[in-house]
Amino acid sequence: MKRRTFLAGGLAAASTLAMPALADTLDTIRSRKKLLVALDLGSPPFGMTDAAMQPTGSDVETARLLAAAWEMPLEIVQVTSPNRVPFLLTGKADMVIASFSVNEERQKVIDFSDPYGVIQAVIAGPKGREVKDYAAVVGKRLGTTRGSTNDKEATTRAQGAQMVRYDDDATLITAMVSGQVDMVATSPQVMNTANGRNPPVPFETKIVMRTFPYAIGIRKGEAKLQTALNEWVRKNLRNGQLNAIYKKYHGSDLPAEMLA
Repeated sequence: MKRRTFLAGGLAAASTLAMPALADTLDTIRSRKKLLVALDLGSPPFGMTDAAMQPTGSDVETARLLAAAWEMPLEIVQVTSPNRVPFLLTGKADMVIASFSVNEERQKVIDFSDPYGVIQAVIAGPKGREVKDYAAVVGKRLGTTRGSTNDKEATTRAQGAQMVRYDDDATLITAMVSGQVDMVATSPQVMNTANGRNPPVPFETKIVMRTFPYAIGIRKGEAKLQTALNEWVRKNLRNGQLNAIYKKYHGSDLPAEMLA
C-alpha cells in the first residue's frame, strides 16, 4: 500500500516546519507565566469535553496538575492526532500532553519526558466475531485514527485490510457505534468509550498489536525542560497523583514498575 510510509513521511515533513531558533522553552514559560499545552479534546478518555462543554479527561487533568505545580495558568492548544508534532515543532505549544505514545519514528523528530502512562494498540471487533490472527482482517473495513500509533501498527501488521482513517478518536467512535466499520485499530480506552454509547454489538479486544508507554512530547534540545518534566513525573508517580488520574479515567492502576 502506498500509504504504509505515511507516518515516517509525515514526521519528516513536519520536521521541516520547525522554527530555526526558538528560545529556551523553560525560560520562556517562566517569563510568560503561562503554560501552553497541546491537548487532543477528541480522544476520550484522554481528552474530551463534558456536558458543560468544558475540557476534561486524563490528559487534561495531567496538564492542570502540571500547571498548578508550576504555579501558572494553563492554556489549552487544541490539536488532533495528525497535527500534534507540527504544532509542537512550530512553537504553537510548549509541549504535547495527548496520549502521545513513545515510538521510534517520533523519537527521530522530538524528545519525550519519562512516561506517565501506558496504552495498548489493539484490533477490536464485535463480540462473537472470531478473529484468531491478522488474516481475519483481510478485506474488512478497519477503522483507525489518522496519524496515530494504532494507524501505523495496523498499516504494517494488518495488510490487506481496507483502512478507513478518521481525523480524531471521537469521529472513529461515531463510526464504530453507527456500524461504518467492521473492526478498528485503536486503544482499549477508545473501545470502552464506544461501548459506553451502546453500539448494536459491543466491541472487544481481538489482537493486542503492541503496548507503548506514553509521555509528554517536547522539542529536541530542550534539556532544561526535559529535566524539569522528568522530576515532576517521577514525583507525581511516587505520590500517587498520576496513578489516581489514570485510574479515574481508565479503570485500573498504572503498571507497578512505573510506580516503584
